Amino acid sequence: MNPRLVLGAAVGVVLLILLTGTAFTVQQTQQALVLTFGNPSRVIADPGLKFKIPLAQRVFYYDKRILDLDPQGQDMSLIDQRRINVDAFARYRIVDPLRFYQAVGTEVAFRDRFGNILNGSVRDAVGRADLADVLGAKRGAVMHEITEAVRRRAPEFGIEVVEVRIGRADLTADTTQATFNRMRSDRMAEAADFRGRGQEQKSRIEADADRERTIILAEAEKQSQTLRGEGEAESRKILNAAQGKDPQFYGFFRAMEAYRGALGEGTTMVLSPDSEFFRYFNTPPRP
Repeated sequence: MNPRLVLGAAVGVVLLILLTGTAFTVQQTQQALVLTFGNPSRVIADPGLKFKIPLAQRVFYYDKRILDLDPQGQDMSLIDQRRINVDAFARYRIVDPLRFYQAVGTEVAFRDRFGNILNGSVRDAVGRADLADVLGAKRGAVMHEITEAVRRRAPEFGIEVVEVRIGRADLTADTTQATFNRMRSDRMAEAADFRGRGQEQKSRIEADADRERTIILAEAEKQSQTLRGEGEAESRKILNAAQGKDPQFYGFFRAMEAYRGALGEGTTMVLSPDSEFFRYFNTPPRP
């Protein structure tokens, strides 16, 4: 084999190794931190082909885009001691790779440490609020308080916190059951109150109706007695007038009424034929 070819191949391999170990590429979405023998030496923010010292320098890449931090949700107590499960998340951007490396080194370690800070800020803010604040109109104020608390810690890690949100806030199973029982008791008490007031109103209406009925019946009875008395008086007046005009006809008329009242259908009477009761049957009245 030609020694020159062997030497050329060896030199090519060495150059390739040196080129591979010297050149590196920073993407558009990346920023790089170069370490020389483990010590930070420079930060590269511009994309493109870059060079380093082989074996002496290492490169760490960090994303320049907005990243998500979504730690595990946790149970915490509200101001009224009710338990609630809160799942919060944050969006952040790495703005100082050197500080980020010095604080946590890798994104995995950052997620663990800053996730605890986020959960701690959530726990502090939620602990001073009640359920209506977390789920109602004051939810924005609670999230703003959490965001400000997290942003104060952000420079320690070389990041910028874009926003913090509460993704889900649910009552725990025990709290849900206790809340349901309390709501059911409240509704039952409210229903009992409605029934009591309804019964009271019913009794009052019935009492008013009975009183009005009694008054109406009394007035009707009074009026009927008055009318009956006036009718009887008028009847006696008419009868007296008729008796004065024709006493014999009046006696006959009264006898006919007595016959009609006494001799009804199915009536049996045992009387002497010459009884005064039958005087109009035995002797016809004279004209």
